[in-house]
Amino acid sequence: MSEETDAQTPEPKPVTNEASSPHPLRRRKAWRPEADAETAALLRHLAAHPWLVGGRDDELIAAVRRNEHALRSAVARLGWVLVIERDLVRLRKSPPPRPDVWAAQGPTPAACSWFFLLLAAAESMPPRTALGHLVTQARAAAAEAGLPARHDMTERRAILAALRMLDERGVVERLDGDLDGYLHDEQAPVLLAVHHTRLAYAVANPGTLDPAADPQAWLAQVQREPDAARRMRRALVDDTCVHTALLDEAEAQWLSQRVRGDDGGPLADAFGLVLERRAEGAAFVVPDEAFRHFRELGPMPFPAPGTIAHAALLLLDHAALHGTAGSGPGPGWRGMTEENVVAALTSFASNNVSGKGGWGAEYAQDPHLLAGKVRDLLTGTHLVHLTHADPPTGEQTTPMWWFAPTAGRWAQEGTALPKAARTRTPSPRSTPVQQHQQPPLQQGLFSDIAEEKMEGHAP
Repeated sequence: MSEETDAQTPEPKPVTNEASSPHPLRRRKAWRPEADAETAALLRHLAAHPWLVGGRDDELIAAVRRNEHALRSAVARLGWVLVIERDLVRLRKSPPPRPDVWAAQGPTPAACSWFFLLLAAAESMPPRTALGHLVTQARAAAAEAGLPARHDMTERRAILAALRMLDERGVVERLDGDLDGYLHDEQAPVLLAVHHTRLAYAVANPGTLDPAADPQAWLAQVQREPDAARRMRRALVDDTCVHTALLDEAEAQWLSQRVRGDDGGPLADAFGLVLERRAEGAAFVVPDEAFRHFRELGPMPFPAPGTIAHAALLLLDHAALHGTAGSGPGPGWRGMTEENVVAALTSFASNNVSGKGGWGAEYAQDPHLLAGKVRDLLTGTHLVHLTHADPPTGEQTTPMWWFAPTAGRWAQEGTALPKAARTRTPSPRSTPVQQHQQPPLQQGLFSDIAEEKMEGHAP
């Protein structure tokens, strides 16, 4: 992002007419968090891991109890609820920002269905039960709901994925046996522990409507948040960043007036994060001294090792050089058609398919598969925004990839060079060589960023 609205730029003040008001002007009371390193670390951990279970997370649960007041105060700013019991801590969060993008990285619909079928069956189970017995009751619940049962390998994989999700949450835990054995034997000897008191916390936002009577209305209710300030706080904590070009009027006003003042700044302090504000948006980033590992803030770290992340990095570089400004969401965005994206990835694959550290053959041989994986990563990290134009009659629509200004952080690394053209970094004792000169990028769009706090720490 460019630096034109960095910290030195004064925030515009809201317009008020104190003289004409019939009541004295009421000053907004600023929230002041109890700044503490332990509290901040707990908030960051709970944001990424909303379940703490006795027997696995005893030290963290004890730390939550020590900081209960400060934690409740911070999560209340987001409209979240912190449940603290003897052997359980559950942070009941709002649905993730951009749920469609999250769903692309989440469990399959079949795994989600079996998650709730197993949950319903567990309610009537004894505290200790066999895996086969629980699944039999879940199949009965599926039949009652009118869902077909196929008893094939695909269904067993979905059931196994659902069992792992329940085990991760400590709702139905494996005590003995191997869950993987269920793939080949529906009566595999696996003993489970059912924690009935935790079943009620499985759904974070139960809402007031009946999901069976009107599922769409129930989903709309649990996702709705009319308060723009709360939406923005949640986005900054739960997403990689927010882009000014994608905000509505109320959200843009909050970003302009309150992100550094009495709202966003104190919230970043509470989480031990640093607010980074640019003309194109804002982000809460992890300071270097608090950063511990790639997946600390979420399941999609970037940059990261692997074929998908490397291909995405190359594509960011390519978009900075060859993308079009066109009719993008806002200043600093670069666009590429999906056809051009696939062509670029095909070219990158031909230069990286062989040798040590080469790309996986399945991706090198199928650029469309690779493009789909790269799309999921870049949209998940909010580095790419997709738009769909109306296609001519009879033609299939293809998305336009818009690369966000934040993508410019990695655009000048020269990563789009073919592997054969790269050279090793010279050792201190080697003779200096003339560096390859990259073409200049457009000023103010994918420019260098003075504050490097965000680089390498995207959740």
